[in-house]
Amino acid sequence: MAGEPRRQGSSRLYNNAEVLDTIPGQVYPSDQQSLRLRRASSRVSNRSHPQFDRNPTEQDGEGNSEPARDLRSIPLPMALKRAVRQVQEMKAPGVSSGGSWKWRKTKFLHKLKEIVRGFFYFFTLWRKTLQMIGGNFGGGVQSYFLFLRFLVLLNFLSFLLIAGFVLTPSIVFRSRGTSLVNSTGQEECMGYDPSPQVLVLFYNYFLDLLSGTGFMEYSYLFYGFYNNTMVEDSSFSYNIPLAYLFTIVFYFVFSLICIIAQMGTAARVAVATGGGAVGNYSLIVFTGWDYGCLGDQATKLKQKNIHYRLQVDLEEEIIKKKTAALTMGQKLLLYTLRFFLGLVAFGLIIAAFYGIFLATLFSQNTEEEGILGLIFEYLPSIVITTGNFLVPFLCDQIASLERYAPSTTVIVALLRAVFLRLVSLGVLLFTLWREITCNGETSSGECEVCHYNSNFHKCWETRVGQEMYKLTLFDLLINLAVLVLVEFPRRMVVDNWSNKLAQWVGRQEFVVSANVLGLVYGQTVVWSGALFCPLLPFINIIKFIILFYCKKITLFYNCRPALKTFRSTSSTFVFLVVLLFGWGLATVVMIYSMAEIHPSVACGPFRFFPRMWEIVPTSFYSLSATTQEFLFFVGSQAFSIPLFALSCVVMCYFIALAAVYGKSVALLRAQLKLEGHDKQFLVKQIEGLSRQLRIPTHLTEAEHYQG
Repeated sequence: MAGEPRRQGSSRLYNNAEVLDTIPGQVYPSDQQSLRLRRASSRVSNRSHPQFDRNPTEQDGEGNSEPARDLRSIPLPMALKRAVRQVQEMKAPGVSSGGSWKWRKTKFLHKLKEIVRGFFYFFTLWRKTLQMIGGNFGGGVQSYFLFLRFLVLLNFLSFLLIAGFVLTPSIVFRSRGTSLVNSTGQEECMGYDPSPQVLVLFYNYFLDLLSGTGFMEYSYLFYGFYNNTMVEDSSFSYNIPLAYLFTIVFYFVFSLICIIAQMGTAARVAVATGGGAVGNYSLIVFTGWDYGCLGDQATKLKQKNIHYRLQVDLEEEIIKKKTAALTMGQKLLLYTLRFFLGLVAFGLIIAAFYGIFLATLFSQNTEEEGILGLIFEYLPSIVITTGNFLVPFLCDQIASLERYAPSTTVIVALLRAVFLRLVSLGVLLFTLWREITCNGETSSGECEVCHYNSNFHKCWETRVGQEMYKLTLFDLLINLAVLVLVEFPRRMVVDNWSNKLAQWVGRQEFVVSANVLGLVYGQTVVWSGALFCPLLPFINIIKFIILFYCKKITLFYNCRPALKTFRSTSSTFVFLVVLLFGWGLATVVMIYSMAEIHPSVACGPFRFFPRMWEIVPTSFYSLSATTQEFLFFVGSQAFSIPLFALSCVVMCYFIALAAVYGKSVALLRAQLKLEGHDKQFLVKQIEGLSRQLRIPTHLTEAEHYQG
């Protein structure tokens, strides 16, 4: 009797091959034959046909042919799909040479695409390291390192752009070319010569390296070293100021495109999971496993990664159930507590802003030399770094008391910390603006002669670039110091000292929100200083690469897995949104500097223009008449209004398409929920019948699986 169900199940398995008859373009000898017999008959029939059908079509009753459905869109087991693929390759009713060529071309392009994708996958930056991090610490921590890799690639491509259009032409054409306009200016505004005229002690070179002064100031690193020259030849011309301006503008546009593209990728994953645990659970169970895992280590890492993702969903569902079970009074108390703690966090952030403002004023108005002068120059960076360390730490403790879900806790702490860091950078830039423009009054006081405060610095663009350079360098030095002086000693004390206090402190956790915020802050500094320090993206590449290996070391040797994990699906999108805020702040600084502030007369490629943007109309009127007419037409209403109308039509089309897809997804989700309820109802009915008939449960389950 035990063998009878097996025989029935096996016969059902072979009879399931009848599903192949429903696939378009397939003709089989008999509906009752097994899959094995059909393969044999296909081989026999193929011997009498020398041609092969590479483009199967289906025909209706009237003889009209339609292309066959893709096997990937048909709900069949993998074994049956392989069998159908083999039958399709062996079937041969004879086709035209055009169809066969089209099929071979499609197959070749598909193989070429797979080869290129595999090639780039093999050379993916830090691929194995990211796999180890995701397996040991979960997708939340892995999302930080993926974000860091994205910023490294972004800065690398940006540096190639700046080096190709600004740095290399400036080096090649430095001894050639002529000035664009007459080199005349007020004597009070001239006299910029940062190169030392006397012998310099060796330790001063070290101080110059840290502060960006001395030999560092008069180099290709900063704005003031670039000339306002134009190279003209019979067949070639190159305008360095125009190239400088357009390269920086395109650098910002390119960064925006990369961020939006990455946000689209993250948003597709978030939409696919529905932003909740149910959709994420289905995604993990049915598509989470990587069948390309080779070796025991890769398999175990993938298993750990899936375990962490399921743990996140379970934790968030538990918190949601607890929140839903609260009474009205408990909810009111919880919201009151959150509001009060939010005010405390906001007060800490305001206090940090005020401290940064005072430190920047003191640093700009104090003139010292030597080590003390270096400390005063780094005072704004020191205060910003201290505030960025203490205030987010306190905000994290406050967020832990607000009883949010793990993912929501990370997002709330991240938004508070990013508000602190970005606005603290804005406070620094605002303080520098007050010093450069005499508090906005450029036509009076110290700004009356040069239209900017030349007493503050003869080349104010280089001064701003030095501040951004010091912020970038100091951030790297602080990360290295924390790794060597704090994280390693803490791990050694916890591992080798059995004191209760040491065990209570324990190893540190890798706080994703704070670390991501450090990356956003560093990239925002680079964007803000790119106009004044063109090589800052290259410095940031080196900084982020060093930071990657430092964070990797501290993660594997000094940190323990987090007690509370969070979902990386929604957090990755939030990281990019925060980065977009930083890009917006830097864009405002760039546009205002180009359009409103008078450039320095003593340095830079725009030294004799009233505004940096004036180089564009000056270069425009030097073009040929045909080119000018074409550009005028592009900027006229005859071109812009039809373009705007076409853009609106395309946008409306995609919005309507997205709405239709959204409704389809909602209907499919509702259908899945109904099917789930139906299955639960059937399981309950089976359990009830089994109790009434007193059938053992394990036999019922065995029959269910065999059927």
